[in-house]
Amino acid sequence: MAVGETDGAGSEENRNREDVIARGNILESFTESQEVRALLGNLRCVYGDSVAQEVIVEKFIVIMDKYQEQPHLLDRHLEWMMNMLLDVIRDSGSPPVLFHLAFKFLYIITKVRGYKLFLRLFPHEVTDLQPVLDMIADQNPKDCETWETRYMLLLWLSMICLIPFDLARFDGKVVSEEGHSRMPTMDRILEIAKCYLVVSDKARDAAAVLVSKFIVRPDVRQKRMADFLDWTLSMLSKSSFQSMEGTVVMNGMLQALAQLFKHGKREDCLPYAATVLECLDKCKLSESNQMVLRKLGMKLVQRLGLTFVKPKVAKWRYQRGCRSLAANLQAQGSVLQSQKITVAANEDEDDEEYDIPGEIENVVEQLLVGLKDKDTIVRWSAAKGIGRITGRLPKELADDVVGSLLDCFSFQETDNAWHGGCLALAELGRRGLLLPSRISDVVPVILKALTYDEKRGSCSVGSNVRDAACYLSWAFARAYDPSELIPFINQISSALVIAAVFDRDVNCRRAASAAFQENVGRQGTFPHGIDILTAADYFAVGNRVNCYLTISVYIAGFPEYTQPMIDHLVNMKINHWDSAIRELATKALHNLTPRAPEYMANVVLPRLLPLSVGIDLHTRHGAILACAEITHALCKLAEENNRSVTYYFDGKSLEGLKQIHQEVSAGCLFYYLSDCQMYFLTVCTLIEKLSLSKMPFKGDPVIGTFRDTKFTILPLFQESAVSALSALCNEYYINENGEADPALQDELVTQYISELQSTEQMIRCGFSLALGALPRFLLKGRLQQVLEGLRKVTLITPKDVSFAESRRDALIAIAEICQTVGIKGEGSQEEYICKDNVTQIYATLLNCVTDYTTDSRGDVGGWVREAAMTTTCSLFIMCWLAQQSAEKIDKFRAHAGSVFLTLLHFDSPPVPHVPHREELERIFPRSEAETLNWNAASEAFPRITQLLGLPAYQYYVLLGLSVSVGGLTETTLRYSAQSLFDYMKKIQNDSSAMEGFCETLLKVFEDNLRNDRVSVPLLTMLDQMLANGCFDIFTTQGNHPFPVKLLHLCKEEIKRSKDIRKLRSITAPTTVTQDLYFLVLFRFCGLIQFQGDMREKVLFQLLLLLCHPFPVIRKTTASQVYEMLITYSEVVDPAIIDEVMAILSESNW
Repeated sequence: MAVGETDGAGSEENRNREDVIARGNILESFTESQEVRALLGNLRCVYGDSVAQEVIVEKFIVIMDKYQEQPHLLDRHLEWMMNMLLDVIRDSGSPPVLFHLAFKFLYIITKVRGYKLFLRLFPHEVTDLQPVLDMIADQNPKDCETWETRYMLLLWLSMICLIPFDLARFDGKVVSEEGHSRMPTMDRILEIAKCYLVVSDKARDAAAVLVSKFIVRPDVRQKRMADFLDWTLSMLSKSSFQSMEGTVVMNGMLQALAQLFKHGKREDCLPYAATVLECLDKCKLSESNQMVLRKLGMKLVQRLGLTFVKPKVAKWRYQRGCRSLAANLQAQGSVLQSQKITVAANEDEDDEEYDIPGEIENVVEQLLVGLKDKDTIVRWSAAKGIGRITGRLPKELADDVVGSLLDCFSFQETDNAWHGGCLALAELGRRGLLLPSRISDVVPVILKALTYDEKRGSCSVGSNVRDAACYLSWAFARAYDPSELIPFINQISSALVIAAVFDRDVNCRRAASAAFQENVGRQGTFPHGIDILTAADYFAVGNRVNCYLTISVYIAGFPEYTQPMIDHLVNMKINHWDSAIRELATKALHNLTPRAPEYMANVVLPRLLPLSVGIDLHTRHGAILACAEITHALCKLAEENNRSVTYYFDGKSLEGLKQIHQEVSAGCLFYYLSDCQMYFLTVCTLIEKLSLSKMPFKGDPVIGTFRDTKFTILPLFQESAVSALSALCNEYYINENGEADPALQDELVTQYISELQSTEQMIRCGFSLALGALPRFLLKGRLQQVLEGLRKVTLITPKDVSFAESRRDALIAIAEICQTVGIKGEGSQEEYICKDNVTQIYATLLNCVTDYTTDSRGDVGGWVREAAMTTTCSLFIMCWLAQQSAEKIDKFRAHAGSVFLTLLHFDSPPVPHVPHREELERIFPRSEAETLNWNAASEAFPRITQLLGLPAYQYYVLLGLSVSVGGLTETTLRYSAQSLFDYMKKIQNDSSAMEGFCETLLKVFEDNLRNDRVSVPLLTMLDQMLANGCFDIFTTQGNHPFPVKLLHLCKEEIKRSKDIRKLRSITAPTTVTQDLYFLVLFRFCGLIQFQGDMREKVLFQLLLLLCHPFPVIRKTTASQVYEMLITYSEVVDPAIIDEVMAILSESNW
């Protein structure tokens, strides 16, 4: 089942569906067989090259891993792959590297297909025994590079051990020709197994398999089984799980014993079982922190338990009989009479009475303890052991086991016990060991487990319990005849529907949906099963919001599920530890209210009102929201049916709703305690819903308490508080004539405007948004005062330069007010946006578009610019949008470009007076408005630089480009510079266009002198333009005004500049602030190419810089002048050029 949560929109759900399908079992055959054959054939060619060897191994792994989900597709090809690799292994001429490489490939195949099936394909002739033993003897157990070889050799040996001949026949002479005694084959194999049972690599697992095959041979069992068991028990006793070495040894011993008691005959193992159990008890594995040891101990315990009792099928077990899925569906909800329980008539009589050994009690006790283990894998092993052993016990003892299992479901037990208990009950049900007489005891457990959720700290535990409960429900659907579950159908079906729709975790919702589907198919008695499955299938329940707000409403349309779903939300979800679940639950109650309005009004709401003022914080939060949502839903329903809004409410309910706010306010005296913040936020929602519900509170003192609460001083409250204020004013502050009370209006507006100049930024933000939310009747007559107050908030002063959020929210408020009051050209400025106040609004927006404030958070002015650009959707400024569309920050460039194109192509009606509309529509066709990616510099700048040819936009686009071309972001710099240079090439031969461009460029420079945000990147851009020959047309003209003016501006930029920070930035060129001296120095050297008096002026400035008080300036100037003279040698008289160059290069500047 899926483990991720998907709470997105429908498109997210579709992507999940496609993802599941794409990763499903869609392979049909082993299509890479020829490629694999070629890889295996090339092993002899590549083994000597380590790089080629690694490549071929990785290719093989990639191919094999594709079949992890469908390994059966390899079955037809396993034999020839093994034979090709064994040919390499058996070749005596194969070097060790090739030998080990072949075994590595065998291991990769084994890993995918599983050793149990692959094992059978190993050759196991008599002639294979000695060579394999010799190969194993040649291996070094401590070589960490060749563990795959040892692992595969041990598996191969375990297969050869099955040859039906006495191993003594292979010994020949016990004494060799040299006179040394030779170890018998039986002892050699046993020593090999013992050696590898205590290693730390995977060969230990293969050694345990070897033991299980070897010790059970008749000849070995008679001679060596007792000694081997003594050795393993001795090793277990001497080892401790407190050390790493002891853990490794115990792991090997436990694996060997578990495999041996699994594959050995009962009569052979029974004499040793009690001794092994006693030794295992002394090890106290339950105290170990090693999960693997506890799991192996659990496996061994259950194998010992199966050894103690005779293998037989209990006659008392439940047998369902016919399990036809088609027959169940044809029954259409009726119980099939043909499917009767066939329990043996003499179920109380066993044909073979025998005593149950006393050790069984110990075994069952350990398994029951294992069900409470902290690791799932241990609990799962214990559950399977309970199922296996219970199937061999008499009915009375089996019933005792079930009773002990049910004790795991006490609320004094941990979630581990509940999970293990569910797994064990599912195992018993699957095996027919849970008789119908016990169903009445088990069903309540299932219902509790399906909603099990225990809070631990800031999260909860219990999702695994709910998942296991779904598995238990699934197992019951397959295990029992429909007639047995008829009394519990409504309870189980409702619980599964609730889990499928309202569970917090997606894996539990999907598990519940699968269990519901299984019950619909197998039982055929779930009410409206097919209809519900159609709406709540595997993919639909993946989206939590969709489950709560859409699917739940559909399912609640079936009366069998309506009340259980509402009760679950009220009892379990509105007090949930996760606030998101509480909020979703209350919205679901809102949607479910039309399904049972009387029940909501008469039962649910009276239950919620006391909880809304209770002491439990989570419950109070959820109850307040639920009261608000249910009240709103009931009032909407009454209004739709032409009834009074109080139709569903009695006096007690109305009074209770009014008292919630006062109770919560009295309990939360400190605004900044996190819990109190949450409840004030909740009360905002309550006020909004009560106002939208048009509750009869007009003139009631409670309205004053609603308004007096200072919600807007907390940033967390602002959005909810603004919505509440708007709803409150629209419902309770308007009289019959549609106007506001003058005294109330004056008090409210005056208070809000006065708070706009607060020294606290968040107070400014809150009251700005509050003014923007006021309805038209409250703004009437006070509009100009409100706009002036908001305009002052947008101004930057030394004391509030960092208040970017308040300036942003003031702009948002201005936009809201413009939409609220509307536009009327000849109207009053106190009632409408008109010709008398539109200039003020334009000026405010123009001022905010140039907000480039920065602080430790970065470009916080971007928030203000973005809000200003958004506002221009109503009050447009195309040129400033063009500037923003050319700047370096992707997010703001994209936002500006989107607004720019929206205004350009707006049709209802078309925006008038757009400069150069025809040229703009040619550059930005309507067909590309949606597809143009403004975030991509490669797409945006080639378009925006075309605006340089439009006089109205040239200044603003060039201002934006200077920041981008001279910036630090590589992608933005590359594409913006290339687009600018492409434009310059187009106008090189157009003198008038070049003159206009240069004049605009100098204007940008002059307007932004000593503004480092613009001037520094502008100088960098000029350096690139000079280096790319963008102004070559002027180099042949003596004393052209462009270089003269540029030189003057460069001198002004560094005039009296002694900012040490700029000089320090030399040592850290990646910092934002760059050295203006260096930038201007580069410009001076670039200007030397212009003819006339310019050269003399440039050289004079360079000589001044050679005398600068800062050494680093002098040194850099000398270096740049030296490089300049190499390029433009004609600047200096040839007679003295050598002397000048020597002074520049040899002096210690």
